[in-house]
Amino acid sequence: MVKAFAYLRVSGKGQVKGDGFVRQRHAIRTYSEANDIKIVQVFKEEGVSGTKESIDRPAWSAMMAAVLGNGVRTIVIEKLDRLARDLMVQEATIANLAKSAITLVSVAEPDLMASDPTRILMRQFMGAVAQYDKSQIVLKLRGARIRKRVAEGRCEGRKPFGRDESERLAIQRMEELRANGLSYDRIAKLLNAEGIPTRTGTQWHGVVVNRILTGSTRFARTGSDSRGWAETHHSAKTAQGRAGSS
Repeated sequence: MVKAFAYLRVSGKGQVKGDGFVRQRHAIRTYSEANDIKIVQVFKEEGVSGTKESIDRPAWSAMMAAVLGNGVRTIVIEKLDRLARDLMVQEATIANLAKSAITLVSVAEPDLMASDPTRILMRQFMGAVAQYDKSQIVLKLRGARIRKRVAEGRCEGRKPFGRDESERLAIQRMEELRANGLSYDRIAKLLNAEGIPTRTGTQWHGVVVNRILTGSTRFARTGSDSRGWAETHHSAKTAQGRAGSS
């Protein structure tokens, strides 16, 4: 029985808890059981792009150190695009493995690791397709972000305070208290006393109230419908126009 390491990779942090690792592990286990391979350790690359070189991958680097240290000479992956989504990275990695007499087995394309010209051509063609698919995904995501930014005023980053009804009510209460001349610290204490929740469930603090009322972390309503809320960036002059400072 051949001893081997399993290498799994997902490119996005949001995929770490998704189906990717489960699917890859199942495919590798099924193939290994059918081909007299014993997986002795699994290395998972969490949130690492397939365009990154192997030297910049923590799990891959740890696996290679283990390979060189304990005699395991076989690595099993689900398919080539889990190894790389860049043709140059794919071929450079495969070449480095070959130089070290390490066998790479792709479950989905087991015969593509052979060294004959036809297999190399097919492997490189599939690597080019994977790279193209990656580029298309990046373009689609970029377009989606641009459309969302145009429609909502922003896309990335923490969502401004005031997007839902409870947050808008909290802002209304802050403004009422501020209009009565209360400092930001005093407003925060009253909000805590009144049981008005923060977004994260922690205590209110004066600096947070300050940012919401005078900074760029809030939404202001521009229409009668809830969809008409748009982010507003208040200037320092506007902030100075409020009753006093903290």
